[in-house]
Amino acid sequence: MLKKLGIGATLISVIFILTACAGSMPAAITEPTPSPSPEPAPAPDLEPTPAVDPEPRPSGSIKATWVEVNVDPGNRTVSIPLAELEDNWNTHFRLETTDGDIDFMAYILEGAVYIRANVCPPCRSVGFSLDEDNRILICDRCATIFDAETGSGIEGACVDYPKAAIAYEIVDGQIVASETELITAYEETLLPG
Repeated sequence: MLKKLGIGATLISVIFILTACAGSMPAAITEPTPSPSPEPAPAPDLEPTPAVDPEPRPSGSIKATWVEVNVDPGNRTVSIPLAELEDNWNTHFRLETTDGDIDFMAYILEGAVYIRANVCPPCRSVGFSLDEDNRILICDRCATIFDAETGSGIEGACVDYPKAAIAYEIVDGQIVASETELITAYEETLLPG
């Protein structure tokens, strides 16, 4: 019994000491503000380039407009006038290759330009509408929905065929992409993944 009283007295003493120490602490303890961590550097290859100056955005989903491209066989590049994209918001274009014609889309999403392969292999569509409000691309044939920022499938019959992105530069009012990268992205889009 004496042992129990000793343990109880010790516990009361410890509680009293802790309470006394807590009472001597300042009323408000401010925690140090963490310094902001540096933002990761964007991947230079596939990050959309902001700073386009499009016309006012049309309401609702935006059907793609066909545009002509300029091909530079010496540099193996393809270019689209930036003004075409700024005027139309959602475009698609065709590239002639030795294996046949292949299609691509270029569109503006939240002030940035995106270029992707423009094909939905199961339904054979080459047309996508842009719904910028919901940040999605909608296949004009099967209505499969794709994320406009990532190209990944969200819902629908062709969801397993994400739209591969293409790196580009904006030079002297032209959106310039490598012909090789365009072809590679198109081939990736033909495969489920």
